[in-house]
Amino acid sequence: MATQTLPALFVSHGSPLFALEPGTSGPALTQFGAGLPDGVRGVVIMSPHWMARTPAVMTNPTPATWHDFGGFPPALYQLQYPAPGEPALGAEVLELLKAAGIDALADAERPLDHGAWVPLMHLFPKANVPVVQVALPAGYGPREVFAMGKALRSLRDENVLVVGSGSMTHNLSEYFGGAREASPYVVDFSRWIESAVTQGNLNALLDYRSEAPHAVRAHPTDEHFLPIFFALGAGGFGEAGGSTPHYITREVMYSMLAMDSFAL
Repeated sequence: MATQTLPALFVSHGSPLFALEPGTSGPALTQFGAGLPDGVRGVVIMSPHWMARTPAVMTNPTPATWHDFGGFPPALYQLQYPAPGEPALGAEVLELLKAAGIDALADAERPLDHGAWVPLMHLFPKANVPVVQVALPAGYGPREVFAMGKALRSLRDENVLVVGSGSMTHNLSEYFGGAREASPYVVDFSRWIESAVTQGNLNALLDYRSEAPHAVRAHPTDEHFLPIFFALGAGGFGEAGGSTPHYITREVMYSMLAMDSFAL
């Protein structure tokens, strides 16, 4: 099989209800996935719903679909995403991290949490692309997560899609359901991030918590934003020859969940 350079991708997975209520973001991700070259070997994805004390990599050949949430409609718990794992790809991820000075552990039991399978349902609805999930290490900040993504950049030259799955905004204390207009702070924060991404301003992004408008309100805790740095690192962001960002969706759900996704 000929190799090809695939993009790195940041996706906002939003609420678990994104699996049932795709809005405009779900079809946009499906269209993006359908437009990828044939022969995608696998997906390496970081989700904030797997936080570990140290870096860890899934090597489970048959990861279960984990419904790691409560209080949602019964139909959501019936959904399955039976994509296979790929232990050999997991081993490659472990070696690349080690080569970059990042020691990681293999986890042969890890299931797919909703930060992985919900967006992948839209990207690859046939569940026919192997998935390897990477843990977000507790205590890591933007620079450390960026370094993890950068360590895996070469996978993109081997038909592997590297994905950071998080949320452009994530203040669940303001979640009340319903479809209302986007809160102004959500728009301000999201468009500031888009401007920094488009302009290649890595330093501003790394210091987003003090630089971006309403950053603490948009992310009272930062675990749902950190996967953006995994994607940026894998995309060669800020480096000569790095990829040009392409925005896939800018939808806002429930007034406070920005569903921005972009490819590098």
